[in-house]
Amino acid sequence: MIRPVLTEIGIFLIPFAVYALFLIATRSGLLVQASWPLHIIARLLLGALSLVILSFVLLAHFSGAPPNSTYIPAHIENGKLVPGVEK
Repeated sequence: MIRPVLTEIGIFLIPFAVYALFLIATRSGLLVQASWPLHIIARLLLGALSLVILSFVLLAHFSGAPPNSTYIPAHIENGKLVPGVEK
């Protein structure tokens, strides 16, 4: 359960990391307060939230079993372990 949480946190931090790399590349001063005005932080926050929402939508749409499928869990048949399958 921790891996999806860390993935979403990483996706959220992407815009901030890109902006920080931009500040480093332009030698504008990464830790200078003037490099992080409120409107830039608000835009980065909106971009980060939209990326997280997009990742949730894509995860919900493209993961999991196909529609109308039934999962048969792993079981023992005639003394042998049969892996789970989707039918």
